[in-house]
Amino acid sequence: MPHASFDGLRVLSLESRRAREVEKLIRTYNGEAIVVPSMREISLTSNTVALEFGRRLLAGEFDAIVFMTGVGVAKLVETLSSTFDKESILAELRKREIIARGVKPLQVLRELNVSAAVTTAEPSTWREVVAQMEKKYGERLSAMSVAVQEYGATNPELIAELVARCDEVMKVPLYQWGLPLDIAPLQQTVRDLIDGNIDVVLFMTAVQVIHLFQVATEMGVATELRSALNATAVISVGPTTTEEILHYGFKPDFEPSRPRMGFMINEAAQYSGKVLAAKRSRVPEDEVSSLLDVPRPNLPAESAPLAVQHTHAVPQVAYSTPTMAGFRDGLAPLDVLEQVSSSLTSSDPLHVVLSRIVACVCAIVPCDSCFIYTLEEDKLVLRASRNPHVGDIDQFRIAVGQGVTGWVAEHREPVAISERASDDPRFAAFMQIPEDTFEAMLCVPVLCAGGVVGVLNLQHRKPYHHTELERRLLATIGVLVGAEIERARLETVNLQLTDRLESRKVIDRAKGLLQRDLKISEDEAYRMMQKESRQRRRSMREVAEAILLSESMRNPRASAT
Repeated sequence: MPHASFDGLRVLSLESRRAREVEKLIRTYNGEAIVVPSMREISLTSNTVALEFGRRLLAGEFDAIVFMTGVGVAKLVETLSSTFDKESILAELRKREIIARGVKPLQVLRELNVSAAVTTAEPSTWREVVAQMEKKYGERLSAMSVAVQEYGATNPELIAELVARCDEVMKVPLYQWGLPLDIAPLQQTVRDLIDGNIDVVLFMTAVQVIHLFQVATEMGVATELRSALNATAVISVGPTTTEEILHYGFKPDFEPSRPRMGFMINEAAQYSGKVLAAKRSRVPEDEVSSLLDVPRPNLPAESAPLAVQHTHAVPQVAYSTPTMAGFRDGLAPLDVLEQVSSSLTSSDPLHVVLSRIVACVCAIVPCDSCFIYTLEEDKLVLRASRNPHVGDIDQFRIAVGQGVTGWVAEHREPVAISERASDDPRFAAFMQIPEDTFEAMLCVPVLCAGGVVGVLNLQHRKPYHHTELERRLLATIGVLVGAEIERARLETVNLQLTDRLESRKVIDRAKGLLQRDLKISEDEAYRMMQKESRQRRRSMREVAEAILLSESMRNPRASAT
C-alpha cells in the first residue's frame, strides 16, 4: 500500500498552539516544514460583558446558550465563578437549552454535568449550528432569548442569522486572537510566498488567513501575496476557513475529508504535488480538481434551512483514501506512548482523559470511528467516542459476548477485520451506532491485572488492513488505559464507601435524637425513619438531615457544641 508523501515540497503552516506536532507530521510525510506561528490568545482586559451575562443568567433571562468552543466553556465558568457562586451558575445552565458546536464544548459541558440539547456534526460550522437550532426549535426560535459564547472574534454571519430568527441575541466574548508579539517571522513568510519559496500552504483556522493578510497589507504587498497564493497549493481545513480565504480573493484547492489536522496533512501530502504541478502549468481549474480522488463540491444539503448558502464549490477529498496508511508514521511509537502516558498522569476527570486517548488513537490509525467501552458488572458501557453520540455516552450498553466488541471482552483477544465486517459471524448491529455499517474493524481488550475492564473499538468506512505495529500499539494503549479505568473505578468505590460512612453517622445521630425525645428504642427509631423515607420518597440520609436540622433550630447552642 503506497504512503502519502510531499516528496520534498516546502510546506508552510501558520499554526501556533500545535506547532511542534504539525512540524513533526509534515517531516514524517517527507516535506520541508516551515512552521510560523501567526496568532496568540489575549485575555480580555474587562469581564464586564461576561459578568453581565452571569447576572442575567441567574435572573433567568435566557432561553438558550450557544457554546462554540471547549476552551470557551471552561473560561466562561471560571470567569463567572470569580464573582458568582459556581454551583448556582451550573444549576442555571442545566435549566437552559444548551447548543454545543461539536464535540469539544460537549466534552467540557459533560464534565460539568450540563447536558446539551443540540450538538453539531462535522464540519461544525456556524451553518450547522443554525440549521440544528432550526430543526430542534422551529418557530419557537422567534420568541427565544439566546446568548452566544464567542471565540477569538465575532462571527458576523452567525450573529446575523440568529438575530433574524431570535427575539434577542447576546454576544459573550471571553478572549481574542492577536498577532504574535514578534511579527518579523510572519513578515519574512510573506516575502517567501511572494518570492516563490513556498510550495504548499496549510490554513487551519480563519484567523491565520486574516493575520497573514493583515501583515501583508501593512507591508503594502497584499496584491502580490494574493497572486503568489494563486500559484501555490492551498489547503483549507474546512468551510469556515474556506469562506475567509474566498473573502481575500483566492481559492483553496481542496479541503480534507475530515476537518482534522492529521487528515489534512496526510491528504495534502497525497495531492499537493499533482495540484501544484497543474497550477504552475496553468491547467484549467476544473482539470486541477479532477486530480483529486473523488472530488466533491463542499455544498450544504439542499434541505438546509439557512438563508445564506455556501456558493463556492471547493473540492473535498473522499473519506478513507487508500494512502491513509501513511498515518501510521504520523507519530513514532515512543511519541504515542508518551502522549498516552501524559494524559493518564494528568488530574483530569476520566471522560476528558478517555477523549484524549481517542484523539491519540486516531492519530495512529486513520479510522473513521473510535469508541472506548468500560466493563461494569456484565455490561460494556460507551464512555468516549470520536464522533458525536450525545445521547449514547454513558448510556449505551452492550452485553459481554454480544457482537464483536462483546466477544473481545469475553475472550480477552483482539479482533482485526479488514473488510465486510458485517459478514463476520460474531457481528451484531446496533441501531444507535450507525458506524456498525462500516467495512473494517479493529477491537482490542482494555486490560488491568489480567482482567478485562473495557474494549477499544476502531472502525473504517472502507476496507483497511491493520498492520502488526498498529495492533501491538493499540494493545499497549489498552493496557495503559485499563490501569486508568481501574483507578477511576476504585476511586468511585472509595467515594461511595465514604458517602455510606457519612450517611451512617448522620442516621445514627438522628436515631439518637428520636430515642431521646420520644423515649423509644433504637430499632423503633430506625423503623420510624424508614417509614418516613418511603412515604416522602426521600433517602434515609435526607430524612436524618431534616431531623438534625430541626434539632439545630430548636436548640442552636446544643448544636453548636
